[in-house]
Amino acid sequence: MAGTPIVYRAWGEPTGRGIVLVHGAAAHSRWWDHVGPLLASGRRVVALDLSGHGDSGRRDAYGLEIWMREVLAVIADAGLDVPPVVIGHSLGGAVTLRLAALSGHRIEGAVLIDSPMMGPVAEKRATRERRTFGAATRLYPSREAIVSQFTPMPNQPVLDYVADHVAATSIREVPGGWTWKWDPAIFARERVENPLIRLDCRVALVHAEHGIVSAERRDAMYDQLGRAASVIEVPGARHHIMLDQPLALVAAIRTLLSDWAHSPPGSPGRSEH
Repeated sequence: MAGTPIVYRAWGEPTGRGIVLVHGAAAHSRWWDHVGPLLASGRRVVALDLSGHGDSGRRDAYGLEIWMREVLAVIADAGLDVPPVVIGHSLGGAVTLRLAALSGHRIEGAVLIDSPMMGPVAEKRATRERRTFGAATRLYPSREAIVSQFTPMPNQPVLDYVADHVAATSIREVPGGWTWKWDPAIFARERVENPLIRLDCRVALVHAEHGIVSAERRDAMYDQLGRAASVIEVPGARHHIMLDQPLALVAAIRTLLSDWAHSPPGSPGRSEH
């Protein structure tokens, strides 16, 4: 879009119906590699690299509406003719919510995974991100040296084989050494509040028991969304659910989609996985 290449990956046969996976800050599409293929039964699953992340191009400035338009462009390019379900983690949840608020008629549903939106939690996290990732732009002398430094933020226990895969796909070679794929400028983006309102599509909140969204904040979001959202609990999960509980996340999303397929819009529900 607008001269900036946006890269995406896809699983499953082109069926018209789809799922779009939107990663968090400083992440990329490969974070979903242990989730996406397991959701591809009867749907085309697409995971994109937002601009400034992964193998997509960079921009002079970033923001939720720019990233939202990238999601819409990928939906069109991937041939998802039926409005898809868009699933966003952390920052990707904020992008997904902005899409749902401004173009909810173009998607079937919005799923927010441990995404605090704005407020004190989000502001503290943004400050921590700028400090942590701003200091991580150094060059490393070898591939092994940079891979060994991969740490999710906030730090948490992860499945080793998933973390190894994500680390190996998060780096690029540049003159003088190796560095991370993300653009440091993504943390200088303007922070705007995402209004929590009744949306023109279904919405679900996936709550990680030990994530960054407290139970109180989750309940407040549920109330602000008109108590019409589905709420799914993932016991034991931390913020980066796809790194520590990928199968539980898959089960939660499958259950949600099955429920949506058999219930009319506006029928909220809660479950645990």
